[in-house]
Amino acid sequence: MKKRVLITGAAGNLGGLLARHLLKDEMLLHLLVHCKDVSQELKTKDNVNVFRADLAVRESLRDALNGVDTIVHFAGVLFKHNPEKFLKTTNTLYFKNLLDVAVQKGVKRVILISFPHVEGETTPNHPARGRLDGNPISMHARTRLEEERLLFEYGERSGFEPVALRVGMVYGKGILMIDAARWFSRHALLGVWRKPTCIHLISTDDFLEATRAAIMNEGVRGIYHVGDEGIQTLQEFLDEATKYWHTCRPWRMPLWMINTAARVFELVSRLFGVRSPLTIDFIRIGRVSYYGDTSRMRKELLPCLKYKNFREGLETL
Repeated sequence: MKKRVLITGAAGNLGGLLARHLLKDEMLLHLLVHCKDVSQELKTKDNVNVFRADLAVRESLRDALNGVDTIVHFAGVLFKHNPEKFLKTTNTLYFKNLLDVAVQKGVKRVILISFPHVEGETTPNHPARGRLDGNPISMHARTRLEEERLLFEYGERSGFEPVALRVGMVYGKGILMIDAARWFSRHALLGVWRKPTCIHLISTDDFLEATRAAIMNEGVRGIYHVGDEGIQTLQEFLDEATKYWHTCRPWRMPLWMINTAARVFELVSRLFGVRSPLTIDFIRIGRVSYYGDTSRMRKELLPCLKYKNFREGLETL
């Protein structure tokens, strides 16, 4: 029998990429959307069903979860002003609604897309190792850690396989943050703080293959850090990327200037109901170094990387 997989946030960036990546496999895809729709390419496929639902309304999720074996949860609210006011609802309460219905419908595995920031500041010398007792400073990371705890509490109590994929920064064409950086650098508007910030990267191709393995492989459960073998700072990555694009190198800016820009973006978002590409909490989470121990990923999900570091994968930018 074909595996049936539900992807939440399927109309979003990474969710849509994963859905397209899985089309080649013998599986049935349930794509959950709220306001924005999925691409026409996905809607026309015989093995794809699109469900419009609201994670705030538990009853609206029931049809989408009928017969589902595995859930991959991306859905969340980004690029909106004052994330401190809504993330506890959108990241934890909404996820709890999904878990409640998943248990009722007998879902066998729930995969949460997370990030290594939930353990607080980590580095290649002291990497994140899959702990749940971190004390991160940003609201994005604190609420995602609460989601992880919920996931494992429900999994232990209800018997499904809980999986958290703590993903480093995904890079490649079509990734919103990378495309935005390219646009800003083309117009000499890309800036970054001066303090070096260690980051863990993963190419789009390798991220998608690792997530596919988390869906398909037997015995997958627990926390997996998903990243490549490269060691670099955010500043080094942006410098190399803009050099490859032949655009302007990012300005080194004082922190107060970047925070001011974020406040302006959030004000415009609040006044006019538009997206805020930068928020104070984004800066708060972005300035924290992060790096994960990928040994479990390499052993159980992705033994061979297509791109061992971002310099090998520059062509994908």
